[in-house]
Amino acid sequence: MANVIRKCLLRKQLSNFKNLCGLQAVRNQSGTRIVTLIPGDGIGPEISAAVQKIFQAANVPIEWEVEDVTPVKGPDGKMGIPQRAIDSINKNKIGLKGPLATPIGKGHRSLNLAIRQAFHLYANVRPCRSIDGVETLYNDVDVVTIRENTEGEYSGIEHEIVNGVVQSIKLITKNASHRVAEYAFEYAMHNNRKTITAVHKANIMRMSDGLFLQCCREVAEKHPNIKYEEMYLDTVCLNMVQDPSQFDVLVMPNLYGDILSDLCAGLIGGLGVTPSGNIGKGGAVFESVHGTAPDIAGQDKANPTALLLSAIMMLRHMNLTTYADKISQACFETIKEGKVRTADLGGNAKCSQFTEEICNKISAL
Repeated sequence: MANVIRKCLLRKQLSNFKNLCGLQAVRNQSGTRIVTLIPGDGIGPEISAAVQKIFQAANVPIEWEVEDVTPVKGPDGKMGIPQRAIDSINKNKIGLKGPLATPIGKGHRSLNLAIRQAFHLYANVRPCRSIDGVETLYNDVDVVTIRENTEGEYSGIEHEIVNGVVQSIKLITKNASHRVAEYAFEYAMHNNRKTITAVHKANIMRMSDGLFLQCCREVAEKHPNIKYEEMYLDTVCLNMVQDPSQFDVLVMPNLYGDILSDLCAGLIGGLGVTPSGNIGKGGAVFESVHGTAPDIAGQDKANPTALLLSAIMMLRHMNLTTYADKISQACFETIKEGKVRTADLGGNAKCSQFTEEICNKISAL
């Protein structure tokens, strides 16, 4: 049985993930947690298999319920997430997602955005911390971006006023702004963070960003032990690339968070080493935020680090910190040593070799 599972874990097609899920389903009665796994597109199945193999090596008490989110046409004629995938996340409350492709300029809605909105995942959290062995211009980055995840410019409210003139509406609500501000301060409190900076452009968008700031200020008054600051988006970007060590936790509306979180990822080596989590009241979905890399899909060249670090975030969210610490230590030791790295990390190892090295280190701990 162990050999069968190992072979399934190394396969890259979604059907093999389904078989793997079936093999593990018998453990459902043993008290282990069930997590929805969306392998994704391109290199998604490969890096998802890598995470599964590493979790198996660490004996993480998780079962995977693997779901496909290839868009299907609903009764209204619109393309959307398959109902089975929606039901799975609603049931399990926890999900791990590989990269999903969205065709550009064809009227397709982003599935990533659809998932966040469908499950009310209102806060996107991206810790960006310098990694030993990943050479960048900075060695002291330790910033967390917390992004409002459901509205702003990404509300999808836009229309053509007249031919050649399109209006897109930025939606900011008190409820959503207050909610993400509260999450940011709670995060800071539970993770021993000292300062929160609200990022905005209220000098230009006085009503929308002004409302966001008002909500942040109201929440800040309830947390006097955490220092609260406000700063324009452009100023944050300038100061961040000059000295990222001056920032701690950043909270901001949706579009600003999309931009700034990628900027911060660039400071530590890119999206390939950056974890991400989407948090909501009833659940959470953790994901790799890099692309699908179709040019290397199926070639065993992908780097699973971002999805693995996101999975580690997931374990901490589930209070499985012992397993998170063990896997984290093995991953960072592998990268630091530099003997077995994928091409994007400056090495020539295959995804399977990098995965195997992490598994060997977990076994030695």
